[in-house]
Amino acid sequence: MKSQLPQTGTEDFLELLSPFVPDDYLDLHWPRLKTGGRRYGFSASQLFRLHLLALITPVHSFNLLIRMLPEQKAWRCFAHVPSQEHVPGVRMMNTFREEIGVDGLRQINGQLLEPIIGSLDLSKGAAALIDATDLPASCSGFKKKHRALYGPESRAGRTHPQERTK
Repeated sequence: MKSQLPQTGTEDFLELLSPFVPDDYLDLHWPRLKTGGRRYGFSASQLFRLHLLALITPVHSFNLLIRMLPEQKAWRCFAHVPSQEHVPGVRMMNTFREEIGVDGLRQINGQLLEPIIGSLDLSKGAAALIDATDLPASCSGFKKKHRALYGPESRAGRTHPQERTK
């Protein structure tokens, strides 16, 4: 089946995707104000767009994305970063991610889904949405609960000849 969308990560795809990024919402809810002498040169919408680039381009690490950004004009255009010399650093990306948090990303996701859900006609039948609620991992089954059995004093569980002491 042939898709009508351009290939992911191409300039055409980025131009098609760009109007859907809620720039005004991001800049309103996470203003990047000057604090304590540190000056933020990039808005929340620019940094969010850079995070999107890490997902929709062949680059899958922020270090490589920031290194390649000066030579990729289409990426800079999508992220509204006009200067080749002045690009954000990886540390700034990490700080933004910490600042926005998981709840912030959920709010942005809700903002993106609002027009889609609002346009659905729910009277014709059932609608289902995938629930991606975070659940705590159950890791307690693999912990060594009884230290006396596994401790260095008891020698229990040493079945290999090289581990046995005579």
